[in-house]
Amino acid sequence: MSEPALNPLLVELRERIRLLEGGAARVRSALPFGVPKIDASLPGAGLAYGALHEVAGGGPGTIDGAAAALFAAGVAARTKGPIVWCMTRPDLFFPALAQAGLHPDRVYFVESDKEEDVLANAEEALAYGGLGAVVAELVRLPMVASRRLQLAAEKTGTMALVVRRWRRPTEASDYGQPTASTTRWRVSVLPSEELPVPCVGRPNWLLELMRVKAGECAEFIVGACDASGRIDLSTGPAHRQDQAGRSFVAG
Repeated sequence: MSEPALNPLLVELRERIRLLEGGAARVRSALPFGVPKIDASLPGAGLAYGALHEVAGGGPGTIDGAAAALFAAGVAARTKGPIVWCMTRPDLFFPALAQAGLHPDRVYFVESDKEEDVLANAEEALAYGGLGAVVAELVRLPMVASRRLQLAAEKTGTMALVVRRWRRPTEASDYGQPTASTTRWRVSVLPSEELPVPCVGRPNWLLELMRVKAGECAEFIVGACDASGRIDLSTGPAHRQDQAGRSFVAG
């Protein structure tokens, strides 16, 4: 039986990475956020390389996942090397990615018709190595599929980011199901920071660390990713409400 044909884009990417990296995987441990309160909540004081991390939107952003995608883009932007972004819906807004620090010129976008192909392409990219991160947009992430992504990430030390995007609110309940992810995040949009002049301020997020291995859950009110992909603790009013009407205290 002949082997299935590889995606031409991934074949080209392999050759480029082989030239850049000499075929050797880099040894890395964790990517810090640079925010002490957040890094203190994570084993290794940052997001682990060679591991799977999940992120989803909350509140009105549960379906579109825009804030979740920008959070993932900011994380990917701070890694070194090319980024592979696997998806079924080509609706990413490139200027928004650039504002979150991830210039589209760094990204290889791999579009598929089915989620099974998204998983296969993400696993293949992770298994090859030499990348900064691999991002996969998925509705469902079964345990078996998440383990395959985790094992592929462990093999090469590449960070795996899964952005959960649902087509209807009822599908969001799947986010409570167990997976092999090292961390699980939810990002909800809050009112922007107030400025001294009438203008659109920097967006704020409620960032929830819903699950972390060898750690405890936490939540933070942060300023959204800046042009370097970094978040920071919000400097706005201490008491805020998310768009569902819940009250939180910053810091």
